[in-house]
Amino acid sequence: MPPRKKLKKPVPVRRVSDMERWHESFLNYLSSECHLSVNTCEAYGRDLSRFRKWLGTRDPTRLTIGDLSDYASWLHDLQLAPSSTSRHLVSLKVFFRYLQLEGVIRDNLAELLGSQKLWQRVPEVLSPQLVDQFLQAPKKYDTYWLRDRALLELLYATGCRASEMSHLKLRDTHLKDRYCICRGKGDKQRIVPLNETAVETVQRYLTDVRPELASQPPTPPEWLLLSRRGRRLRREAIWELVKKYAARAGIPADISPHTLRHSFATHLLAGGADLRQVQELLGHASITTTQIYTHVDTTRLKKIHNQFHPRA
Repeated sequence: MPPRKKLKKPVPVRRVSDMERWHESFLNYLSSECHLSVNTCEAYGRDLSRFRKWLGTRDPTRLTIGDLSDYASWLHDLQLAPSSTSRHLVSLKVFFRYLQLEGVIRDNLAELLGSQKLWQRVPEVLSPQLVDQFLQAPKKYDTYWLRDRALLELLYATGCRASEMSHLKLRDTHLKDRYCICRGKGDKQRIVPLNETAVETVQRYLTDVRPELASQPPTPPEWLLLSRRGRRLRREAIWELVKKYAARAGIPADISPHTLRHSFATHLLAGGADLRQVQELLGHASITTTQIYTHVDTTRLKKIHNQFHPRA
């Protein structure tokens, strides 16, 4: 008698939850209908993932204002920065507004959540001496030291965000005329001058390193800063390089690409630049965002006063 064939167990079909479907369709809505940038959509997605972690198996359409207040308290217990907590609540309000537009819920209770009270935190700024030390951290024994030094020089020379530097294109870098075109939030363009040191460093990178990196992909890459495989140097890689060279230069570990942006703005204001000019260079939509750097400079002046004034 022939042996009986073993019946294969049917592969269970994973049931997609309503929340999972809403999450995906919400992100598509932000991208296709609201035309938000990729970075903004990713930020909303991360915030919504954290909300889902708190939500568990509960139905979001049955939450009360008390439940949503508990979520706000949960965020506070995570010891997030006030700005991060505020952004999470905004993301939640926008998500519930989307559910309301889709007819999933009738009332948007998330709108009743008060905004997280924010206080301005003075950003960490490097002294000009520390900046010089930091920019010299890439050494010849590093594989792509010229590219890395060009990256650090450009971050400080332009005040660009890491994402803006990652997407900086070769055709937007005009070394002869000493400026580059940066594309910020909302794809807004701004012209930022380049100092002589940055121009010289980038030119050496373009001559000695980039041709080799650019020869690896099948088509010539359009980005200025390339990875070892000839692709765009991603934002995460920029963060890692900044951390690496900061540690080598003996700079505190909590430094980030944004620290160079803060230093760029603060040093300009300390040197006498107009606040409106700094706003334009940073690509801030509102001057109130730029005004925090006046507090940074005030703090520095207070320290000098306390150190040297005889009656301080």
